[in-house]
Amino acid sequence: MLSMILNAVTPLASLGAALGAGIAAIAAGIGIGKIGGSAMEAIARQPEAAGDIRSSMIVIAALIEGVALFAVIVAALALFIQ
Repeated sequence: MLSMILNAVTPLASLGAALGAGIAAIAAGIGIGKIGGSAMEAIARQPEAAGDIRSSMIVIAALIEGVALFAVIVAALALFIQ
């Protein structure tokens, strides 16, 4: 009985892992796009602060990429560890 339930859940785990990884990648892309757009607006308004804005943008983009990578790893672990 338990093996039948586990066999039925396995395809759903694969679908859930794929959806989770996809959503994480899309969200990271949207977040980095918003950061880039906002940084360009800020640099256009205050060109003398371009260096500070650019360095802040790079740090925040790296943090977003780290969170997205973590989400993809969690999705992969959910797929392979059952």
